[in-house]
Amino acid sequence: MKLLWLQASGCGGCTQSLLGAENRSGVFAQLADSGIELLSHPGLSESCGDESLSLLQAAADGLLDFDILCVEGALLRGPNGSGRFHILSGSGLPMIAWVQRLAVRARYVIAVGTCTAYGGVNAAGDNVTEACGLQFDGNERGGLLGEDFLSASGLPVINIAGCPIHAEWVVDTLCSLALGALGENDLDALQRPRFYAEQLVHHGCPKNEFYEFKASAQKPSDLGCLMENMGCKGTQAHADCNTRPWNGVGSCVRGGFPCISCTEPGFEEPGHPFMETPKIAGIPTGLPSDMPKAWFVALAALSKSATPKRVRDNAVSDHPLTVLKKPGKK
Repeated sequence: MKLLWLQASGCGGCTQSLLGAENRSGVFAQLADSGIELLSHPGLSESCGDESLSLLQAAADGLLDFDILCVEGALLRGPNGSGRFHILSGSGLPMIAWVQRLAVRARYVIAVGTCTAYGGVNAAGDNVTEACGLQFDGNERGGLLGEDFLSASGLPVINIAGCPIHAEWVVDTLCSLALGALGENDLDALQRPRFYAEQLVHHGCPKNEFYEFKASAQKPSDLGCLMENMGCKGTQAHADCNTRPWNGVGSCVRGGFPCISCTEPGFEEPGHPFMETPKIAGIPTGLPSDMPKAWFVALAALSKSATPKRVRDNAVSDHPLTVLKKPGKK
């Protein structure tokens, strides 16, 4: 399978994350072992200038066969739908025109990152650039290619959402396509691969003991649960960041930062500071998606009344004040 990768409007962070894939032989060797050949990438290919443009032109004209089109970054439709805010260097044509021409030739089209999937940070605020995703504009279907777009395989755009993506989400998706093991039923309602999007960031969170007892952090350096006061949306965000840590060891929450739900459309504009939890009558407005609101409120009250002193003290400290002693130990 042959892969074309385009960089639209974005920071390039998804490519940087991809290069951190855990496979020791390197991500491209891993893809090659699965029968995937990288034809072109704006930052990683040896070809550049006229050579790269000739390759893209041949692919767009149907003279060069390829299978997978990966797009990284939001699609800028402005001004006034012309796409002239982002011209592919040396071509004189807007990036959105290249994406549209190549998408109809590809067997599979993949949005790499939340910007490409839903618009992401590029679409925040007044969105003067008219940024959107490939097949979504925020959480509304449509985007650049339209809600009815299907690639040559019959699949819609595959949205590997994340800001940035976890390297293994991309590798697993590409390898699954190479094996013929990814179909429409393997995508969720927002067209994300279910293998990572059917889980919550909350699952496997290292702060889950604090969460269970509703022992909450009061400031950024505290060890406690970050949901009640510090804006953490791990109980609502769909990703496996804590059961499959980044580079085998890390995640936002493991680093002491709240989950900002970067795999979801609209995460860039939560309507409040990222590190604050909005509340009504003292109850967080964003409650866990896997539990009815009434259950959560009732269980939270019971949990707080049963919080061990060790957990309560440690929650508001930047280091463990009390540890759980083993039976028979002083």
